[in-house]
Amino acid sequence: VFIITLLTEMNATYITLDGHVEVEKFRYVYFILMFTSYILILSSNTTVVSMIVIHKNLHEPMYIFIAALLMNSMLFSTAIYPKLLIDFLSEKQIITYNVCLFQSFLYYSLSGSEFLLLAAMSYDRYVSICKPLQYPTIMRKTKVSIFLVLAWLVPACHVVILIIIFVHLKLCSFTLKGIFCNNSLNYLLCVASRAIMIFGLVVLFNMSILPMLFVLFTYTMILRIAYRSCGEVRKKAAQTCLPHLLVLINYSCLLTYEMIIVRLESDISKIVRFVIKLQIIIYNPLFNPIIYGLKMKEISKHLRQLFYHARGK
Repeated sequence: VFIITLLTEMNATYITLDGHVEVEKFRYVYFILMFTSYILILSSNTTVVSMIVIHKNLHEPMYIFIAALLMNSMLFSTAIYPKLLIDFLSEKQIITYNVCLFQSFLYYSLSGSEFLLLAAMSYDRYVSICKPLQYPTIMRKTKVSIFLVLAWLVPACHVVILIIIFVHLKLCSFTLKGIFCNNSLNYLLCVASRAIMIFGLVVLFNMSILPMLFVLFTYTMILRIAYRSCGEVRKKAAQTCLPHLLVLINYSCLLTYEMIIVRLESDISKIVRFVIKLQIIIYNPLFNPIIYGLKMKEISKHLRQLFYHARGK
């Protein structure tokens, strides 16, 4: 509420989104592609989340975290896709500065939540495999709820500080080299802000690098235990940890992409920037439900039953 109130008090300054490629020529192709992607993202993620909610045997911390991760993907997509679809059908691709800041807030806040949820999932797997007898005591519902609240609250608190700094800085450029609002906003400022640069690095470290290192550490410990244990433990570790690692690697690569193209705005072609940014918003939200739907045994079983009954009808 605070961030919305703060932004709505600002004057309506319009930013041109200059990252689109030949939108006049391919607007309907872009629209159909992205609309289809958005529907697939919502339907696939909703299906897996519904399976977890409906079936009581999936009411365990691991599956609750998966449901939260997929809900986060849907929120992330909803922060980007509706405005993008409108832009494809519009003569001018513009956005008010206050809405642009709000979109940027959602983009980075939910991105940070993705990493923290993956960190929570890795901790859950660590306790389950390395301390199985203590698992029910350690992973209580209260602790799971705290992890979920912190996963969404902590990134939001970090990113809102950057938005507040942006609000008080003057713009000298009103053309953003992108198709949605991200930290390319730095290039619109009259004077580069040292505070934004320093605190941006703090946010990057706290919300992505630190959780990533934690995930790698916990999975290293899990692999050590699994290597020394029987085949059943190794099988359990592979079945539950591999999907999380695939999602982490995928999202880390996309984050690296995003950082590179922002830093090299003037050194890479407009087409390359456009394609990479489309990949950023398409791959991960579609990748997550497929990975968890196929690789997680219990979820996969319920999905097969669902499709079997649907085909039978």
